[in-house]
Amino acid sequence: MDYTRLGKRIKEERLRLNLTQEKLSEKVGISTAYLGQIERGERCITLDKLIPLANYLGVTVDFLLTDYIVTDEDNSLNILTQLFRGKTVEEKELAVNMLKLLFSYTDGKI
Repeated sequence: MDYTRLGKRIKEERLRLNLTQEKLSEKVGISTAYLGQIERGERCITLDKLIPLANYLGVTVDFLLTDYIVTDEDNSLNILTQLFRGKTVEEKELAVNMLKLLFSYTDGKI
């Protein structure tokens, strides 16, 4: 497993929520130094720490591990669900309209 990629995704979600390492580590019961090492991919994280971390970030464990989960199903809807989490109705509508525009462009309808 590439812990650097996992750490990067954790950091991205932390920053998305405007959380400091100190605040997040306090909320999930780990040291700030340990969280920093996780985010840099220097240390692995145990499942008993990954679950509360994912819960506090408002994402699922499979979202954090997306690069490592092999499935026959299209995971796009799960990713969109994670991206929409915490967004306003207006932000969601804007995103949907942007996707519609993108798809109409790629379909050659523009």
